Amino acid sequence: QVQLVESGGGLVQAGGSLRLSCAASGRTFSNYAMGWFRQAPGKEREIVALISRSGGSTYYADSVKGRFTISRDNAENTVYLQMNSLKPEDTAVYYCAAGKSMVPATSWYNYWGQGTQVTVSS
Repeated sequence: QVQLVESGGGLVQAGGSLRLSCAASGRTFSNYAMGWFRQAPGKEREIVALISRSGGSTYYADSVKGRFTISRDNAENTVYLQMNSLKPEDTAVYYCAAGKSMVPATSWYNYWGQGTQVTVSS
């Protein structure tokens, strides 16, 4: 089992920045690819960014490329999402998740955090 706890969400104006953190405990963190996902009201959960087990490879949704950066610290068992130039359409609950490989499919990720709300005002 892997336990994941997100933090760092909040209310920010358009154009602002937030940094989300996801602390992991349980099994060896470096054995898992990690991802950030989001779900807005009335919409399906979608991939935001993924990072490989070593941190050497990343994947971004087209909607966040150039604005968001995913990173991880395997010594601290933490994955981050730096979000810059935020837009109102980024408003959603953001979840981190762990999976065995960096596959761009939500169903591939077995362990999920409880989510943190990000609200971007216009």
